[in-house]
Amino acid sequence: MDRSYQHGLALARAGQFFDAHEAFETAWRACADPERDFFQGLVHVVVSAYQRGRGRPIATERQRLKALRRLAAFEPAHRGLDVAALRAALDRAEPDPRQYLVDRRAQPPVAVEEEQQAERDEHGA
Repeated sequence: MDRSYQHGLALARAGQFFDAHEAFETAWRACADPERDFFQGLVHVVVSAYQRGRGRPIATERQRLKALRRLAAFEPAHRGLDVAALRAALDRAEPDPRQYLVDRRAQPPVAVEEEQQAERDEHGA
């Protein structure tokens, strides 16, 4: 679950919102009940950004509002993520959430390419 979370953050920071959604969904399916809303909220964040990129304002807004609701209980921070800053950006309807999708505990963040290479090495590719 933690690996999927970190992978989702890396993908989101790279602007790969659809793939980030899949990684966060994997974490959501594996997590314990108390964290379900956290991971579902992150799914909504990246789906909102994805829909914005597709020029779908109604879908963008719906996902943004769902993210705000789901993440509220995890302020000010959860799993190293500054949830308060992320929610404030969502509240302002900022178009790009990438700068807020950073695990402040990770030193330094792993590049998406490095993480993908590690997964290929792990699976014997």
